[in-house]
Amino acid sequence: QVQLEESGGGLVQAGGSLRLSCQASSRAFNTKVLAWYRQAPGKQRELVASITAGGSPDYADAVKGRFTISRDIRRRTISLQMNSLKPDDTAVYYCHAPFYSYWGQGTQVTVSS
Repeated sequence: QVQLEESGGGLVQAGGSLRLSCQASSRAFNTKVLAWYRQAPGKQRELVASITAGGSPDYADAVKGRFTISRDIRRRTISLQMNSLKPDDTAVYYCHAPFYSYWGQGTQVTVSS
């Protein structure tokens, strides 16, 4: 069974930080790549960050230097530490397992100016 469940979203002021977590089922976690995407109102869903099974991260230019993706093998989670948040980061953030084309339900992040 493939499952992804996000948590950690909320409301934060510009310049603040949030940490998102994605709890993955064993089948989902043991794939080559897991990723975070986001979708702002009226915009297309976009890749934020991804991480390989070996722990190699990749980031969208818009978040480089501010966001950090990581994976915890013991807990089967991937996390997204978001620092120096901007109003443009406001979106629903989704955890994604590309191998299964599976999406979590999403968690709302709102950054106020």
